[in-house]
Amino acid sequence: MTVFGTGILFYVNGTQVTIDDVDLDMTLLQYLRSTGLTGTKLGCGEGGCGACTVMVSTYNVDLGRPTHATANACLYPLYAMDGKHVVTVEGLGSAKHPHPVQQRIALLHGSQCGFCTPGFVMSLYTLLRNNPKPTELDIEECFDGNLCRCTGYRPILDAAKTFASDAWKAGANVGKDGIARAPETESKGCGIEGCCQTKKPFSLPDPARVNGVSEASECAKTSEDCCKGAKGSEGCCKTKDANWANVEKSEAVAKFRAYDATQEPIFPPFLARYVRGETESAEAQRRELHLRATQDDAQCTQVFRPLTLDSLLEIVTEHPTAKLVAGNSEVGVEIKFKRTQFATQVYVGDVPELRTVERCANGVEFGVNITLARFEHELRALSRELPEQSQCYAALLEALRFFAGNQIRNVATVAGNIATASPISDLNPVFLAAGSVLTLVSASGSRQVPISEFFLGYRRTALAPGEILHKVFVPHSRPREIVRAFKQAKRKDDDIAIVTCAMRVRVDDAGRVEEAAYAFGGMAPTTVLAKSVGAASVGTTWGDAALLGQLVAACHAELQLPYTVPGGMAEYRTALACSFVRKFWTLSCAALGSGDIEPQIVSEMEEDERTVSHGQQAYERVSDRAIVGHGVAHVSALQQTTGEARYIDDMPAVGAELHMALVPSAHPHAHVLKVDTAEALAMAGVKCVLTHEDVPGSNIWNIFHDEELLPSRTVHHVGQPVALVVAATQRQAQAAAQRVHITYEVLPAVLTVRDAVAQGALFAEERKLVRGDVDAALAASDVTLSGTSYCGAQEHFYLETMGAVAVPKGENGEMDLYASTQNPTEAQMVCAEALGVPAARIVCHVKRMGGGFGGKESRAVLVSTLAALGAQHTGQAVRLVLDRDVDMQMSGQRHPFYATWTVGATRTGELRALRMRLYSNGGFSHDLSMGVLERAVSHVDNCYRLGAADIVGRVCRTNTQSNTAFRSFGGCQGMIMTESMLCELADHINVPIEHIRRINMYNAGDVTPFSQPLLAEDWNVPRMWDQLEREAEVAVRRAEIDEFNRTTQFRKRGLAMVPTKFGISFGVKHLNQGMSLVHVYMDGSVLVAHGGTEMGQGLHTKMAQIAAETLDVPLSTIFISETATNTAANTSPTAASASSDLNGYAVYNACKVLADRLRPYRERMHDASFATIAKTAYLDRVKLSEAGHYATPDIGFSWAENSGLLYFYFTQGVALAEVELDVLTGSHTTRRVDIIMDVGRSLNKAIDIGQIEGAFAQGQGWCTTEEFLYSPATGRLLTQGPGNYKIPSALDIPRDLRVSLMEPEQPNALKTIFSSKGIGEPPLFLGASVFFALRDAVMAARKNNDAKSPLHMECPATAEVLRMACEDDIVELTRIPHEQRQGVPFAVRI
Repeated sequence: MTVFGTGILFYVNGTQVTIDDVDLDMTLLQYLRSTGLTGTKLGCGEGGCGACTVMVSTYNVDLGRPTHATANACLYPLYAMDGKHVVTVEGLGSAKHPHPVQQRIALLHGSQCGFCTPGFVMSLYTLLRNNPKPTELDIEECFDGNLCRCTGYRPILDAAKTFASDAWKAGANVGKDGIARAPETESKGCGIEGCCQTKKPFSLPDPARVNGVSEASECAKTSEDCCKGAKGSEGCCKTKDANWANVEKSEAVAKFRAYDATQEPIFPPFLARYVRGETESAEAQRRELHLRATQDDAQCTQVFRPLTLDSLLEIVTEHPTAKLVAGNSEVGVEIKFKRTQFATQVYVGDVPELRTVERCANGVEFGVNITLARFEHELRALSRELPEQSQCYAALLEALRFFAGNQIRNVATVAGNIATASPISDLNPVFLAAGSVLTLVSASGSRQVPISEFFLGYRRTALAPGEILHKVFVPHSRPREIVRAFKQAKRKDDDIAIVTCAMRVRVDDAGRVEEAAYAFGGMAPTTVLAKSVGAASVGTTWGDAALLGQLVAACHAELQLPYTVPGGMAEYRTALACSFVRKFWTLSCAALGSGDIEPQIVSEMEEDERTVSHGQQAYERVSDRAIVGHGVAHVSALQQTTGEARYIDDMPAVGAELHMALVPSAHPHAHVLKVDTAEALAMAGVKCVLTHEDVPGSNIWNIFHDEELLPSRTVHHVGQPVALVVAATQRQAQAAAQRVHITYEVLPAVLTVRDAVAQGALFAEERKLVRGDVDAALAASDVTLSGTSYCGAQEHFYLETMGAVAVPKGENGEMDLYASTQNPTEAQMVCAEALGVPAARIVCHVKRMGGGFGGKESRAVLVSTLAALGAQHTGQAVRLVLDRDVDMQMSGQRHPFYATWTVGATRTGELRALRMRLYSNGGFSHDLSMGVLERAVSHVDNCYRLGAADIVGRVCRTNTQSNTAFRSFGGCQGMIMTESMLCELADHINVPIEHIRRINMYNAGDVTPFSQPLLAEDWNVPRMWDQLEREAEVAVRRAEIDEFNRTTQFRKRGLAMVPTKFGISFGVKHLNQGMSLVHVYMDGSVLVAHGGTEMGQGLHTKMAQIAAETLDVPLSTIFISETATNTAANTSPTAASASSDLNGYAVYNACKVLADRLRPYRERMHDASFATIAKTAYLDRVKLSEAGHYATPDIGFSWAENSGLLYFYFTQGVALAEVELDVLTGSHTTRRVDIIMDVGRSLNKAIDIGQIEGAFAQGQGWCTTEEFLYSPATGRLLTQGPGNYKIPSALDIPRDLRVSLMEPEQPNALKTIFSSKGIGEPPLFLGASVFFALRDAVMAARKNNDAKSPLHMECPATAEVLRMACEDDIVELTRIPHEQRQGVPFAVRI
């Protein structure tokens, strides 16, 4: 009889952990965070973002050594940890003693908000543990399961590549002589391209100089090695025109700690003996486990962990309905998001018989429980060793190439892919096409089942009760047999398939087809064989020109999908299936030597071989400032890379803290008839359930006072909180929320902006700009054109979801709010109004946010206020942290916009008139929609003289979340309406779009539609346009692209250059003010408080630089603890790209007063330290604290009169993008992007570069992969997490990214703090250059395909949009006739 163990033993960061009473519902992430190891973050809960990445080490008995793998702690069951060693980010190092990985990411600006950073650290660390000398490509691919929303990835990759064997710097050692050298190699200077000391050592800057900055005449390198300016602008650090970005990077490199892989911690010796079964009798013994839940509210009541196949079969015989768990990548998602309960689970990850690999005479039998990572390793070995028989193995490798991320592949298994019977499985089509055979086993014996007979229906298989998958047999390929796999997804990497397929053909010596198989996923409820396509192939001569058309027609006839098909994209999916047939035909004919296939066509059909990305940053040195302007790293960077930085959910519990869960609306529009809370209140741990009746103060909030905190009568969107559950634990609160029963009267709903316009569902207000006589100008124009433009919504996808902790103080209604918000003052005010107390009794604290991007400007206020309601009612601290899906359902997004327009122009493209009507989808309430609309209307002109203009904007009322602020705040929407219009005008009059952009570009002195003249000293777009056109060799590259497109059929390249002009100021006059409070302490340290919040944009770093510069003290002297309403009152939100301007001047003003007070002491105490001076002044009773204030001068605009100053200045830029498009699938690669940005005299050039790159990546995502979809049948958001909402990954960024800062010709012309400019939002629209480059590529494809209709392309340009826009024969074949477009589509853009 089996003796089961009842507890688990594992290690965390080298420390043994034994748990006898295991919480069977707990994940590894929940356990780690419960112990205080909060560096590992919860970003999504579905293994899609990588914020929870840890290294899991196991002892491999077969290999006789430990192995290391990244894993998603959010999915890893705690019960599966027995015998494993977990290393978290805290186990690597600390801010005082960081690991080289942590240090390099920090020093090279790889951490902005920092929430994702520990995950990146752990992915890179694990790679180095497995491969101390990786290539740059190895490094890029190790991040395929990690997402970052802030940086645009480039600085993370730059830092990581310093560990590469082929990188520009494999590491650095700093000797006693102050010389930095690459370890064990010939010295490589600073390692930066263009260094004037290549292959020579360089000296560190004089440490006495702040940030190593000296007089302009000095060189940062040793005099004997300096080129004396001979290299000029090519890279000398002496000349004014040198690229100071490289010099600052080299200074960071010189601080690197050397990486020595031999000094990493060893695998715990006891754990190795434990796994091998060699522990002493008095020590813990590794046993099979039977764990039972002791919690009353447990969803999983028992778990078995067998160690042999026989034991496993006994268990499943006794418990035939038990859920088998290995990687938990599917089961974990079902439990969390589908609320599926599996009372009995069996962990099969430690059964060796399920992990075997046995080579047979005619194929290989794989134990189905090998991980996908090991499967890939075995397949590579087979492909190398059996090249003549490896077609099936190579096809499986193709399928694995873009299968999930590393963290998932390291734990997910082949069995999981087969047994879940997913219709969009990546591997099952290959198994099916290859003719694989499954071995099923039970206690009564085994049987073999061809995989073609295994899938019985949607998520149904041939497995009988008590039967499990044991092996999968994959046959060797035979002579003259070709097998290929194809996949298309929304994003190339780490994404589920839209359509996946594998195809196999075998021909005889005469070229006649003997066997053919075409297997598809995503085209039916199961993976299917397209039998008619196979039948059309057999017996034919492969390569016969007529056969391809027959195969495509057969594929279309068999797989054509109806308009209302689940999953949507009916036409595109059918087109993909047919396109893959065409690809397979071409590639297989070439491989077999059949038919007349041109090599060029073959190369176009192959998947691009990924090239390593690289970036260049360029800016000039700053010689007149000691600290301001220099690229110092984020002040919290080391805390972020080491996991020490605290976010809201990292705060320790406050006393007997409670948790809150929301009860969401199930309908987009309905009256609430009854809220039944009885069942929820009876559940364990529940303290109360709150509704609108429990709001003691005002239940109305937002600036238009048209929204309820909790609905009293009517709900307006799916996911709107109807009630609140407060309980002892988060699990109890969420479970009870499911037991609050609501009765509704369902009402008609409107979702899309087009439907809202058609139905007149509009808010009352409008915004209008009129200049000139538009009717007359249109009548006088040579050409007039009318049309529409549209751009979709975008999710902020801050890695830290919204959250708050409300802590009642116990007297006078006082309360502390700890919130992830950009707007602490509004959080304070709305909370006070809701609780019915004066605002002075509410203090809102913001330490930092894990990203914001506008999404936490207003909507986060609701979260903190609801938490406060719970705290007031219970008298205890209440924590409310939203899960990713809840956050996306209830928080607003970027407003979708729709425009109708009529434009008048000359025949050469000069604009004469524009009439445009703009409509935004505001959602169910005003929120900030009017402000967004105002900026959109005032940015329709972008950088162009429009002629006479009549621009009117309205906000639509719909039954979606109330859409809200998002980086660019309407500016990008207004600009893309016009840029899309200009493209259609260019097509119409057959004039190059770049010509239209350039000839209509504003000149200095021109006046905008909002009556603001563009000043000569600050209008730089024409200068940057011409500079970029010259430096990026646009004419040469355009000729090269035209030639490429002339000689290709299925791949096309595109090029687009786009400018931007972004106004800086709040549209509401009173918000254009900032404040600060500065304390100088007796020890010389300085505490700065100001009105801005830190969300990763480096605001605190810039404020510290301003304070240090103004006080003339080292930067290390300055400390900024938090933003709080008791030290910074009546603050403006951190938004509008104005926070550095407003708060920076306020900090400067306060510090200037303090500096003036201390000047007499400095003048008479020349050699004294600042601490001595501060102490002396204190003893003389000098005031060492000062408040600062700043209000933007001259600002104020009247929309009624179209007069006044709307924007204080404009931040400007130009971007050039080059792309390559796969015409048959719609996938694309961004080959190169060049950006020039005017940021004035930057406060921190490296941080500003990071803002440019990060904003560009967001803009690129908005225009390409980030598609927001709703169900028109239910009103529910379908894209609720990283599984189906795709922000760019590290492998989506431009392969070549070049960013430079323009130095102003009149550097002190701006009346801003140190003549700097706001930078957070302006670069985002430059990401649209990728959209317009793709449009250019589509035009080339349409020209090749002789498409006649005008091209109308809407944002985002997803793969679906791009493929269908190419309009070739396959697109025409798969178009669904209008009369067949009946019923409700699966999904719609709003």
